Amino acid sequence: MKIDQHVTALAAQASDLWQLDGCGVTRALRVIPLLLHHSAWVADADTAAAQTQVLLVGGLSGTAADVALALQALAAYREDAAQVQPQLALSAVPCANPDGLAQSVAPENGVGGVPAEGYPPVDNFYHDATNPEARYLWRWICYQAPDLVLEVCAGEQPHWEASEPFVRAFPQAAATLRPAFLTPSDSLLGALARTAPDHLAPLACLRLFCPPEALPDTLYKLWPLLAQATPHQLGGARQVLMERQARPPLTIGHRLAAVYGYQLDPVVYTQGVAISGRLRLAQLDGQSPDPTPGIADLVEPYLSGAKPLFPGQAGGANLAGLVWADELAAATGDQRYAKLLVETADRYRTAHANGVPTPSDPDYRVEDMFFSATMLGRAFKLTGDATYLPILTRFLLEANVQQADGLCWHDRSTPFYWGRGNGFAALGFAEALTYLPESHPDRAALLAIHRNHLAALLRHQHASGLWRQVVDFPGSYLELSATCMIGYALARGLRLGWLDATFQAALGQAWRGVAARIDDQGGLVDVCTGTGVQKTLRAYLDRPAIFGRDERGGALALWFAVEMAQYISENGFFTK
Repeated sequence: MKIDQHVTALAAQASDLWQLDGCGVTRALRVIPLLLHHSAWVADADTAAAQTQVLLVGGLSGTAADVALALQALAAYREDAAQVQPQLALSAVPCANPDGLAQSVAPENGVGGVPAEGYPPVDNFYHDATNPEARYLWRWICYQAPDLVLEVCAGEQPHWEASEPFVRAFPQAAATLRPAFLTPSDSLLGALARTAPDHLAPLACLRLFCPPEALPDTLYKLWPLLAQATPHQLGGARQVLMERQARPPLTIGHRLAAVYGYQLDPVVYTQGVAISGRLRLAQLDGQSPDPTPGIADLVEPYLSGAKPLFPGQAGGANLAGLVWADELAAATGDQRYAKLLVETADRYRTAHANGVPTPSDPDYRVEDMFFSATMLGRAFKLTGDATYLPILTRFLLEANVQQADGLCWHDRSTPFYWGRGNGFAALGFAEALTYLPESHPDRAALLAIHRNHLAALLRHQHASGLWRQVVDFPGSYLELSATCMIGYALARGLRLGWLDATFQAALGQAWRGVAARIDDQGGLVDVCTGTGVQKTLRAYLDRPAIFGRDERGGALALWFAVEMAQYISENGFFTK
């Protein structure tokens, strides 16, 4: 059975219901296929309350019988859609173990893992050597947050198992079906129904064992029971995420500013952006406590010489750690901070043999688009010295990492569309355009590159609002820091007028996706760890994702939240 062909055909035949997607990547580089209902990620509470969102999961065993049953269930839903639409929206992972199916090693996956057991996974997101399917499925399901997870398995006669949250959320269905208690506890459904997976809420879970000849009638009786329910009134994971999304950007900014921006050892952009974010937040919100005394104390050892500012071979990431210096100078009137920034920016006046400034990688890494723009743009703003500008614009115009489809390689020699790499490029151009005069001869060319890049990124934005770890690879994980950087570039461009309203909807989606993945303690969901140039696609897919507090992700999320708040404040509206 070639599951990809089946799922692709279904998506094409029922394009009014589903779009083809992926929710994970196996060790054999197979995408875990997904049929995503068009309303699976909803934008407002009214729409969410009108539909019961169900996620069908099949083929965890990797057996052809279980996968065939899941595909049969999808066909049954299509046939019965008229009686349950628009009350019931069904998405599906019809084969959660495609390697086991393809290699005929069920219930294993070909590398020693058993995707049907061992839940919840607690580490190795998303680089587990033996059972990556469990990591992908777990996070995907938690943050898609369906009202019900329905697993179908081949069996000799219809038999139901259900979780306690299912009985509470769907009492009429539970009374009619009279299910047994869901087992085992370390199965996917068993773990989703316990405690609060990923700090959200237990999910309602239902498992059906059924022979294929009985499936259509069994499901025909089930759909109305689910469609009549009102699980949204009872809370749950979806409600938690919607409450997070309902918080104003300023509120989220305050949550982040309470956690990030209190370190600067070493001096690096991951710390410096958060310090800048705290200063921007205070400037935007007059009710915020003044952070400048504490920040001044934090940076004083570097100004006094008590601590060395940079290591001997400081790169752009270190230099951009002073991104706050102009803002602190403006807030305090102490020009030592401005002087420090200008002296640091002067390091870009020396170059490698090919003309690339020495703090930057001579192979034109996209990170350096951001690092150089932060320093050279601010140095020009502070001094009015126009000689900083050609250093910056030449690097951006000569990088030549943008491809014909508009996306950016990591550098000239690395042909992969890393998510945060494209975020660096978007953020770097946004920073450069912020400081470049309207009359500058290179501005039009830079703006054309930037718009083309953002337009390409919009074509790859996921329905959740996020961008993937590898932008163009379905199934790679949804990554927070790239989305924050791209979202910031969209908000900044719309606010300052170099982007038009066609980018506005994407900004709204990005903000909602990010807001759902920031908790009230500053915890974050899936920030790619530090990543240099990698040699293979597999290496980019396998970069660990951080769940919880993370300095890099927190800093970039804080910048995005403040920029978003300022955009809304200045425009007086926000289109969803």
